[in-house]
Amino acid sequence: MNFEKLINSNKQNIKNIIRLIKKEVNEDLEQEVYIKIWKNSDKYKEKGSIKSWISSIAKNTSLDYLKSVYYKVSQKSDADDYTLSSIKDKKSTPENKIISLERQKRIIKAINNLKPKFKEVIMLCEIDGLTYEECSKKLNCPLGTVKSRIYNAKKELSENLQDLL
Repeated sequence: MNFEKLINSNKQNIKNIIRLIKKEVNEDLEQEVYIKIWKNSDKYKEKGSIKSWISSIAKNTSLDYLKSVYYKVSQKSDADDYTLSSIKDKKSTPENKIISLERQKRIIKAINNLKPKFKEVIMLCEIDGLTYEECSKKLNCPLGTVKSRIYNAKKELSENLQDLL
């Protein structure tokens, strides 16, 4: 069996199979296919076409590669998740907790200082998580009014809390 002639006549077919399965050209996989063809050339029986035998090797090599890559990525992902969950949050220092609490107090105070209608829509939409439509029904006022109040409330909050932004 003339290995060089065999490879040259099937080179494009091997590339196409790898590209079809892997969605990109991969010369390392091509080399692996060539090595498998060379190592297993004595096992080829002339019952079928040599092209289909080579195609099977290319297909199986590509699929094996995908399986191994998927396995490595999933293993790495699990390890990364464990590592991330075991790392302590460096931002969670006593100083940062105090700063965060002070920030929350300022935000609450700014919300409490809003006009009652503004405070009401901010509490319903931003704190309670209601949609503008739900808020409109609950307050029995037009949707446009809710949107206008939200806009004005956020504008006032942004002015009062400018140093926190």
